[in-house]
Amino acid sequence: MFTYTMTRSIKKGINIDERLLKKVVGKNPLQTPTIKTWKRACVISPEMLGFTFGVYNGKVHVDVLVTEDMIGHRLGEFSPTKKFMKHGGKMQKELEQKKKEAEIAQAKSATAAADDAKKK
Repeated sequence: MFTYTMTRSIKKGINIDERLLKKVVGKNPLQTPTIKTWKRACVISPEMLGFTFGVYNGKVHVDVLVTEDMIGHRLGEFSPTKKFMKHGGKMQKELEQKKKEAEIAQAKSATAAADDAKKK
């Protein structure tokens, strides 16, 4: 999904927040509402499978539904902190304008062809 990785030394061990596990253990994932957390560095464990976490990205809580593929990764990997707008500047705007004009011209020619077909 994302190529962002968060590293931690092996000798420090796996970082799983005990408070977060207490909120998960013994509950049904389908009946539990979103669990809000600020612990982006917390490693996703098998007990968290099926739960939805609201992971804080610095502005809002992003809903993350935990699946099997996510186990062993960190919660922060699935809550991007930066929003990508788009590349480009003046040249990009010119290219987009030309593309839009080409689409309009194509649409006009298609409607003109349809009108000619109706007249005949």
